[in-house]
Amino acid sequence: MALGDSFSEGVGDRVGGTWRGWGALLADGLAGPGRRVEFVNLAVSGALSGDVAEDQAPRAAALRPDLASVVVGVNDTLRHTFDIGLFARRLERVLGTLDAAGAVLLTACLPDPGRMLGLPGPLARPLARRRTSVNAVVHALSARYAAVHLHLAEPAWTTDRALWSADRLHPGERGHRAVAGAFHRLLAERGIARGPAPSPEASEPPPTRAETAIWLATAGTGWVLRRSRDLLPQLLLLAGEELFHRAGGTGTGPLDARAETALAEALAATMGE
Repeated sequence: MALGDSFSEGVGDRVGGTWRGWGALLADGLAGPGRRVEFVNLAVSGALSGDVAEDQAPRAAALRPDLASVVVGVNDTLRHTFDIGLFARRLERVLGTLDAAGAVLLTACLPDPGRMLGLPGPLARPLARRRTSVNAVVHALSARYAAVHLHLAEPAWTTDRALWSADRLHPGERGHRAVAGAFHRLLAERGIARGPAPSPEASEPPPTRAETAIWLATAGTGWVLRRSRDLLPQLLLLAGEELFHRAGGTGTGPLDARAETALAEALAATMGE
């Protein structure tokens, strides 16, 4: 069972007019001879941690899955309402609910959206701080619940443009296959994945520069406008803080310290540390 946002919904890997994604590719390689796997995808594009906690997790727990993936957080970092303490409490509730239902958990940390989108430093750094905080919470809770964890923030994932679709935020087919293959290896090490590993070879070529330009001029523009109404004013304020501290000679130290304090408080409240 897959929970989360567009990453797990399968955006970027379209087959027969619908999104397939890494979860479906992984499911095909879980069962050994004579066994069957049923895959249910509850992930929805645009989902926040609150959506997963309030809607997806209860529905998933009611079905008592053997395996449940939870990958969420990037949309939280792209909202002006971002609160690392609230994110931590929600994710702990989701993982705890699924663990109590008997599921083996799959998690992944997030790549840096500012870097993926090529944003300028004053805009990228606030997003990077948020992503760092989210990943720290994901790492801590993954360890608590012995989750099968994939480090998607590593350079091997973020620098290979062949893995990503034209929007620069979602994996393309090759990327979804790489994620499925990586999870399959981790599950095989635990004796859970007993079928053949998903093929890494894509049936479609990666997006060309022309396709990327077309996306940015059409769907990409729409995405930016939708996010601009929510995120852009906040990002501009955060960027203003960056520039103010740099002009005052303090650099990013105070902003880094504030983010680290908020993270420490979130971990202390959630993990009892």
